[in-house]
Amino acid sequence: MNSAPVVPGTLAFDAHGVPLSPAYGDIYHPRAGALAQARHVFLGGNELPQRWQDRGRFVVLETGFGLGHNFLATWQAWRDDPQRCERLVFISIEQHPLRLEDMRAARRDPALPELAEALQRAWPPLTHNLHRLAFDGGAVELLLAFGDVQAWLPELVAEVDAFYLDGFAPALNPRMWDERVCKALGRLAAPGATLATWSAAQSLRRHLTSAGFEVRLGSGQGGKRDITLARFAPTFTPRRAPARRGRGADATEPHALIVGAGLAGCAAAWALAQQGWRSVVLERRGAPASEASGNPAGLFHGIVNAQDGVHARFNRAAALAAHAAVSAALAHGVAGDATGLLRLETKLDPIEMHALLQRLGLPPDYVQALDSSKASARAGVALAHPAWFYPAGGWVQSAGLARCYLARAASHVELRVDVEVQSLRRAGSGWALLDAAGRTIAQAATVVLANAGDALRLLGAPDWPIENVRGQISLASAARLATPRLPVAGAGYLLPALGGRALFGASAQRGDADTRVRASDHALNLAQLARLTGHPIELRLDELTGRTAWRSSAVDRLPLVGAVPDTDLRHARLDQPRFVPRQPGLFVFTALGSRGITWSALGAQVLASWVTGAPAPVEASLLDAVDPARFVSRRPRPSAG
Repeated sequence: MNSAPVVPGTLAFDAHGVPLSPAYGDIYHPRAGALAQARHVFLGGNELPQRWQDRGRFVVLETGFGLGHNFLATWQAWRDDPQRCERLVFISIEQHPLRLEDMRAARRDPALPELAEALQRAWPPLTHNLHRLAFDGGAVELLLAFGDVQAWLPELVAEVDAFYLDGFAPALNPRMWDERVCKALGRLAAPGATLATWSAAQSLRRHLTSAGFEVRLGSGQGGKRDITLARFAPTFTPRRAPARRGRGADATEPHALIVGAGLAGCAAAWALAQQGWRSVVLERRGAPASEASGNPAGLFHGIVNAQDGVHARFNRAAALAAHAAVSAALAHGVAGDATGLLRLETKLDPIEMHALLQRLGLPPDYVQALDSSKASARAGVALAHPAWFYPAGGWVQSAGLARCYLARAASHVELRVDVEVQSLRRAGSGWALLDAAGRTIAQAATVVLANAGDALRLLGAPDWPIENVRGQISLASAARLATPRLPVAGAGYLLPALGGRALFGASAQRGDADTRVRASDHALNLAQLARLTGHPIELRLDELTGRTAWRSSAVDRLPLVGAVPDTDLRHARLDQPRFVPRQPGLFVFTALGSRGITWSALGAQVLASWVTGAPAPVEASLLDAVDPARFVSRRPRPSAG
């Protein structure tokens, strides 16, 4: 999907105090009240709460988030229902989302102040992304897609149980109600899905019928005679790509084995727990985060790219998810800070940086362009270059973040340390993990390999372009090196003082297996730091200590997240990753490279959606970008004849 700048909506009020959109010349809800419409049309029209009762998960898709009243009413109805589903997922598409100040200015029904305040606290930057907001401990999930409905619907990966069609009037906003939209709804509909909308337009009913819905009129409210109700009952079965089918129904029990207790494995346990799954995490060392995730601290942030392609969009979504995860860790007492990061810019001047942000439509609560003087003021140290300031970036103790993921998984996770998994084999309908003597350590229908580069060994060394990169960090006394208030990154990085020490680095060597902390690498880090700060560093090599670790990294600079491709691909369609057949119950979450903190939360949520069949927290094009089957699709094909 090509990204487009998000144009925020504007909020005004008519003579009766009803909120309206000046751009569309239409009101956000009838004078009778937003909650009255939500309860009669959307909840009542979709037979809720009855249809979600005693379900594990129920998925709602709305076209037109507006002020969020339909979500708030649905959330409140879920809370009030003692037989509610275990997890409620509400997906909503909004082309012109309101800024936070307008969300706060909107007049809310006094019955829902707590929920409205929670929504406002979680309101994300207005970037072209699928934003995942979690409430009630993750049992309620709001996926907000900011952008055009016709661009977003083909990108959603979900099976939807109930549809709310709630855009501005068809005569004023026809793109939200046309045949293309209705057909896309049919492709997303679960068997027996229902649909409700206040619109009774004949053209809409015709489009829904052609998309496989049985349509009827219902009684309106608030002076409106008719509304449209529908149930998905197609005469055909819509095709879904094999890699996009839900996996949850295939599992005999919601239980997974996870190999590796670094950031990837611990985050995977947390994300699976949010979906109601239990996991056992097996770690070969004596404690979690003892290898690449064991550095004293690391940083996280998004990126800006002129093309805003899959790398920029994935890193943006990942950085926003990382901010939420790190904030939770800070609340648990983990060392770190989530109030900003500076990334130096050496190719563009400040005017060019501002122009790029304006063209991309990236808002200031995601990223800002600062000249060198403003960047220096933010950092508290002199910087020689302008910088991108990421307000939601920062740094955190890596091992503390990993332990926090496990703590948040609570009773849904068991950690076993000093367990070396030597091999993996099929065992009935599942998988067995074996030790060096060939004895079974554990077995389950679902296994997640989150053990960095060692995952490839367990998979039989597939020809994926993954490499282990040696990295060494350097530490010095903070009294000997001026440290910034915020992390400063670029070609290398320098963190704020941590326990009286300054941390900077890091070197990167491919094909290097030396475990020693080397003076030559300290020299490289010092030279890199001098280029980063723009002035000489007066430190001797014998003043420095350090740590060496290996990062697993893919050559295309994206992680591997998803179901492992099948080994028999003779009759498979291989042109796109989503069509590649998979080995049932076997998943991988690896190649986090130097972005383990940034990628861990979103990558784990993507993995959990694969494993459980939950709606994906990113769009289909980003799933393809991180899918391990991307390497299968890129292989040269033998020519015919």
